[in-house]
Amino acid sequence: MGHKGRREYLQAIYERYRKADRKSKKVILSEFCASTGYHRKYAIRLLNGPRPEKRPAGRRRRGASYSREAVTVLAEVWEAAGYPWSLRLKALLPDWMPWIRKRFRLAPGIEKGLLRISARQMDRRLKAHKTQRHRRIYGRTKPGYLLKHQIPVKTDRWDVHSPGFTEVDLVSHSGNSASGEFAHTLNVTDIHTTWTESRAVLGRGEQAVQQALDRIAGTLPFALRGVDSDNGSEFINWHLKNWCEQQKIQLTRGRPYKKDDNAHIEQKNWTHVRKMLGWERYDTPEVVEAINDLYSGEMRLLLNLFLPSVKLLKKVRVGSKVRRVYDAPRTPLERVQACPEANAETVARLQEQKKGLDPFQLSKNLYRKLDRIYRRANRRLSPKQMQRPKMGRGSGGENGCGKVEIKTRFPLSHSHGGDGTRVTFQMSRRSTPGLHS
Repeated sequence: MGHKGRREYLQAIYERYRKADRKSKKVILSEFCASTGYHRKYAIRLLNGPRPEKRPAGRRRRGASYSREAVTVLAEVWEAAGYPWSLRLKALLPDWMPWIRKRFRLAPGIEKGLLRISARQMDRRLKAHKTQRHRRIYGRTKPGYLLKHQIPVKTDRWDVHSPGFTEVDLVSHSGNSASGEFAHTLNVTDIHTTWTESRAVLGRGEQAVQQALDRIAGTLPFALRGVDSDNGSEFINWHLKNWCEQQKIQLTRGRPYKKDDNAHIEQKNWTHVRKMLGWERYDTPEVVEAINDLYSGEMRLLLNLFLPSVKLLKKVRVGSKVRRVYDAPRTPLERVQACPEANAETVARLQEQKKGLDPFQLSKNLYRKLDRIYRRANRRLSPKQMQRPKMGRGSGGENGCGKVEIKTRFPLSHSHGGDGTRVTFQMSRRSTPGLHS
C-alpha cells in the first residue's frame, strides 16, 4: 500500500475508531497495522491525533513569462554592455532600445517583455552565463615618503554636490614580474558624477604621470577642482604638487594601508581597467599607444555615455544588518547634464555625439581593439593558465578522502547579483581564455 492509500485508509477509519469502545478499538488498530505496516505505537498516535484533512492540490506552476528569444537578446545586450549588474542592465535597456530594435528586429511582444523583466529575473535568467567568469587581482603600489607632511590626509567621507573632485590611482600592467619598465594606467574618477577617464603611461615616472593627469583634465566636461590619491611616490612628489598649485587644484591623500579611503577609484580600477586589460604584461611604446587609443575612444564613450551606474545614498542599520540604499541608475553623462558647473559647450557636443553612436558597434570595435592589444602582450612574463588536475583512481577525490587541490586562474568573488561570480569584459569571449574568464 502506497503513502496515498495509507492516508485514505486513515481518513476512512478515523471517525469509526474515535467512536468505538475499547474492545473494538483493539480490532480496528490491529487491522490498521496489518494493512499499512505501521508500528502499533505510531498507529495509535495517528488515530488519536488531529483529524487527517485532505491536502490541498499543489499550486500550479506558472509558465515561463519570457521567451527564449527574449533571454537571448538580453544576454547579447548584457555582453555588449560589459556585463553590468542587473539593476544597471535594466536601467540601460530603454536607452539602448532604438539600437536593440534595429539590430535584432524584435517583435512587439518580445520588446515589451524585455522592458518588463525585473532585475531579479535578469539575475536568474543570466545565471548560467555568469558561472563561467572569474577574477584575480593584485597591486604594486609602493608608498612615497617625500612631501607627506605637506599634503593633507583626507579622512572624512565624500559629501560633494558639484563635479570636479576626483580620486586617482595608478594600475600596473606588469604581469608576473615587476622588473624593468612596463605600462601603467592612470585612472581618474569624479566623485559626484562617476565620470571616469583613463590614460596609459610607460613606467611610473613623476613627470609622465603629471602630464597624463594634465591631458585628462583637458578632456573632462567640467573643471578639475580636487585630486585625492594614495601614498604612492608617483603622486606624492614636487611635479604634481606644483602643478596642482598652479592650476588651483586641491591635492589630498588617503591614509597609508587604508584602501577604503580611495574606495571609489579602487572600484573603477576593476570595472574600467582589470576587466578590460586583465593582468597581462604590456611593456612597449606601441602597446601603450594602442591602449590610449582605446581609452580615449570607444571605452570613454561607451562607459560614460551609455552605461548607467548607481551611487550609494545612505546605510540603514536593521538589527544586526546594514541595508544600503542606492539612487536610481544614471549614466555619468546624465549626472553631468544635471550639474550647473559643467561646461555647457562640452556637454552639448557629447549629447550630439551620443545621438550618432551605436553602442553595439562601439562594443564591437572595443573588443576588436582589445584583441589587438592582447596579442601585443609580453607572453613570457604574463600569468600562465593553470589546468585543473584530473582525479583518477587512488587520488582520494572520488570517495571524499584525501585532499585534491583544484586551481582556477582567478577565484570567484562576490557580485551584486548574489550568485558568487564576477564577470570580465574582454577575455570571456574567447573559447580558451588566455587571461581570465
